[in-house]
Amino acid sequence: MHFAMPPRKTSRPPPYAARNQSSVRIPPALKNLLRRDKLRLVVVGALGFFTLLWLFGWIGGGSSSNSVLPGGVASTISLIGTGPAVVIVTVIDPQANPAWTERIKKNREEYAKKHGYLTFFANASDYPLRNSPPSWAKVPAVRHAMTRNPGSTFFWYLDSTALIMNPSIDIHAHVLAPSRLEKLMIINQPVVPPDSVIKTFSNLKPDRIDVIVTQDKDGLSQSSWIVRNGDWARYFLDAWFDPIYRSYNFQKAEQHALEHIVQWHGTILAKLAMVSQDTINGYHASDLANANHGTYKDGDLVANFYGCDREKRSCADEQQPFFAILEEAKNKD
Repeated sequence: MHFAMPPRKTSRPPPYAARNQSSVRIPPALKNLLRRDKLRLVVVGALGFFTLLWLFGWIGGGSSSNSVLPGGVASTISLIGTGPAVVIVTVIDPQANPAWTERIKKNREEYAKKHGYLTFFANASDYPLRNSPPSWAKVPAVRHAMTRNPGSTFFWYLDSTALIMNPSIDIHAHVLAPSRLEKLMIINQPVVPPDSVIKTFSNLKPDRIDVIVTQDKDGLSQSSWIVRNGDWARYFLDAWFDPIYRSYNFQKAEQHALEHIVQWHGTILAKLAMVSQDTINGYHASDLANANHGTYKDGDLVANFYGCDREKRSCADEQQPFFAILEEAKNKD
């Protein structure tokens, strides 16, 4: 009688054969090493995650520590709309007549107080302009004002050459309310007159607008403009203030730099609205103003004595009759 023989074992187990891991003993030193590797992986992953947050502006991109998300993440976007709606920004020449400077500040402060707004004054020497003309200071000044006032929605830059002449006009109702801005927007208009091939878009909605400008007879004016607080505003101001543009020999410095980025960057033109010059930037001198709607007239919000701070002119002297008009109107009230 023959008995069946058991299958013969081989010294070569089949590939991919499962091994009994319970019989494998890992030395304690190796276990500690593996544990440390896992911990290191977790730490590195966490650091990488928070680094990505920082790069996207969720950490460190905020301009105020007053608003903090869980975990200490600063946020300014969440603050927008919690403060006064408008901040009026003006750059002052530190070499200017102090008495005149105080009158310019008072002009803005009285208007802001009347409508519940804020003011922000900066000196042209506050910012590292290097060899650039001091007129460039308006760009970092607005950026600075946004940092100091993260809860405000709009920042209205107004040159020291201009006076607010009709304090009863509320800039928000006058320009910024979407229903009003929709009526004011000048569409399909050459950015640089008279015949620039780049024109303002004709299909923009007012709630998508983040910067409002005017146009004088030569091009975009940087004397009076408004920007909406937010990430796009910071991008716009940083792009405008790029060292490449400041070092380039533009004939009109920041004005020509503004026209350049508006015409060559669709992301900026797509957020820009142009309004009639006399809406927020009427020129006292008609020969410098937009021929159709640029000269200041009684009742307008702003009278701008454009260029009075140079060309051997005196802003204090030219503005004096208008300061007198404002004082007389205030005494009647």
